[in-house]
Amino acid sequence: MAHDFPERQFIDANNVRLAAYEADGDPTRMRPPIMLIHGWPEIAYSWKNQIYALADAGFRVIAIDLKGFGYSDAPADKALYDIEHITDDLAALLDALDIEQAFFCGHDWGGAIVWSMGQWRPERVAGIIGVCTPLRPRPPAPPITIIKKRFTEKHYFVQFQEPDVAEKIFETDIERFVQMMFRKPPPRERWAALIPEIYDLPGRFQSGKAAHRNDLIVSDDIIKIYVDAYQHSGFHGGINLYRNVDRNWALMEGRDEMVRAPSLWIGAELDVFLPPETADDMEKIVPNLEKHVIRDSGHWIMWEQPNALNKLVVDWLMRQIST
Repeated sequence: MAHDFPERQFIDANNVRLAAYEADGDPTRMRPPIMLIHGWPEIAYSWKNQIYALADAGFRVIAIDLKGFGYSDAPADKALYDIEHITDDLAALLDALDIEQAFFCGHDWGGAIVWSMGQWRPERVAGIIGVCTPLRPRPPAPPITIIKKRFTEKHYFVQFQEPDVAEKIFETDIERFVQMMFRKPPPRERWAALIPEIYDLPGRFQSGKAAHRNDLIVSDDIIKIYVDAYQHSGFHGGINLYRNVDRNWALMEGRDEMVRAPSLWIGAELDVFLPPETADDMEKIVPNLEKHVIRDSGHWIMWEQPNALNKLVVDWLMRQIST
């Protein structure tokens, strides 16, 4: 791992070995720690610009490679990636670290996971920060059915249901895949012309060319860190999260959807994957909620607008521990 990120350690939790990276700004353990949960196709290193800023604010901060990502174990069985198993992993991780409660901060899929911690494991949650990802009520039909009808079968959520296909496509050129994902966001006035084709990630990868350096939001050194991580883990673990979207929907049937923990949602103005308007009416199921939108940022908000994100997160956290 790069010198600007904590040293990797391994923690056994729920029969899986997780890679963890810790910056300890609270050696006296006066505050709940912060768990940083990445999305897809990210890794713990995605929090490079946040982990030390949060530690400098006086918090113990732990970023992990989720199961299936980076240097954590990556079992092949897709059943191990449903939300019940993933939240069990995180609860077991807290147990292994002798932590009773933590703040959970997640982006993209990590955002969905931290909201689920508030539903499945509320006793372990001191507060929740969702970056880009809102919490929405359980839909009336399986999500993949809805996505297929709205965006066609070319939407990556739908294509990812096919076993082994997307993995084999992306593994043909991992560097070009990472470059495709970490491009600068298109302006909102172009969205109508780009949708739904922009969501056809396998098709875009197969037909597209390598991105120009000026179009990327991360440096070549950072791209190499992602490439090395995916050469180690493969793509199956992360894509298995998508293969459990309908399973997670079924698991939530009859469960209380409310998240009662103190919560913060931070959206990105130019996020074509999770536009800020998708967080409208979140207060109905997250009553103790504060919301912000960061301007001039796309989906990869931790890289695009790190200072603005850090300021909002630290300010909110400091208010939580002072109450």
